[in-house]
Amino acid sequence: MSVDWNSLGEVFAVSVGVTVGVVVVFALGILGLARVEAAREVDGGTHALGLTQAGLCFLACAAVVAYGIYLIVPQFH
Repeated sequence: MSVDWNSLGEVFAVSVGVTVGVVVVFALGILGLARVEAAREVDGGTHALGLTQAGLCFLACAAVVAYGIYLIVPQFH
């Protein structure tokens, strides 16, 4: 049995990169929600940019998770 170390390294690098990317995007979504809460505390209004940021970031995270499930489950192919 032989291991293709180059391919294993590529898979490792891509999975670490995607993981870090999803965590950063999720953190940006949390930041958007924090902006909304801060705007509510200051003037009682909503901060539309924060809601949009949070929604897009969480949608992107959900899309990555859905794509991962699609790749794993063979019945979806």
